[in-house]
Amino acid sequence: MAERVFMKGCEAIAEAATRAGCRFFAGYPITPQNEIPEYFARRMPEVGGTFVQGESEVASVNMLYGATATGIRAMSSSSSCGISLYSEGVSYMAAARCPAVYVNVQRGGPGIGAIQPAQQDYNQATKASGNGGFKMIVLAPATVQECVDMVYEAFDLAERDENPVLVLTDGVMGTMMEPVILPPMKSDEEIAEIRAKQAHRAVVGHPVGDQHTCEPGGIGDGWEIHNIETAKMYQTWDKDVRVEEFMMDDAEIVLAAYGISARISKVIVKELRKEGIKAGMIRPITVSPFPYDAFAKLDPAQVKGILNVEMSIPAQMRFDIDHAICGRIPVKECLRSGGQLLTNDQVMAGARELIKEVL
Repeated sequence: MAERVFMKGCEAIAEAATRAGCRFFAGYPITPQNEIPEYFARRMPEVGGTFVQGESEVASVNMLYGATATGIRAMSSSSSCGISLYSEGVSYMAAARCPAVYVNVQRGGPGIGAIQPAQQDYNQATKASGNGGFKMIVLAPATVQECVDMVYEAFDLAERDENPVLVLTDGVMGTMMEPVILPPMKSDEEIAEIRAKQAHRAVVGHPVGDQHTCEPGGIGDGWEIHNIETAKMYQTWDKDVRVEEFMMDDAEIVLAAYGISARISKVIVKELRKEGIKAGMIRPITVSPFPYDAFAKLDPAQVKGILNVEMSIPAQMRFDIDHAICGRIPVKECLRSGGQLLTNDQVMAGARELIKEVL
């Protein structure tokens, strides 16, 4: 049996990436994700990789762009306002079909905001990570173990689609410690094989007449052809939708939450069940693509109300819930923001208010 180790979320993320074969990291310090680049600064030289502390977030994301263009597994990370500065570079990588992986350890905002945890980057992550309307798979872990597993897998998803992948976590997950089982370390031979599979797109020096550029053409219909092809790729993501449906078989009250808010919500569902209230929870694990069907299939004759639980004001995931529900079931909110953490008592109070109104 694999050994369990006790790790902080940010450090577990960096170790998982290293074990997945990541051999280049560029980043810039920002709370609460500082332990990710700090860990990489020590770890990359141990495995023959490269760590660069960029002079800014803009520099770091463009170093990531350059590294992924060569075919190696590369990663970056930041927090919220730092991720905003990644937008142009991420858009370039989406255009160039570069399989980058990056992590957002969310903090309060808007603007520079607070350094405490929040979930206020949902819209940015799922709707507007950069110009041009491109899409990405966005994974939202709720435990440190899921941080490990999702980061490890993110490289495979990115290379499968030749597209950036974002792991959307928060300052709670990044700084808390939990026992995790780490995935196996990819061997040098496996890493070489992975890179060889990227040779068809890698900018590593090609014979004259066989040049490769890392961006589609911008004259004539080149961009439209590119966008048509990527749109076809997005349509294959139905198979990638992931969702946890907790105690939903007979649920009359549904809590909807992702990430750290879902951990709190699950506790409340269990407490309500002890009281004889038929509560359940829907947790999007991929927030892009969003599990619309999990909400669309809810029967209004059974489900009387939904409580959207987020560390964001105004609510952001609420848009996707409303899009799926189409007004068939009342939706209420339980929210905090700006680095103020949700508590069990607050979520329970929100659930009781909803219960009063609909049951």
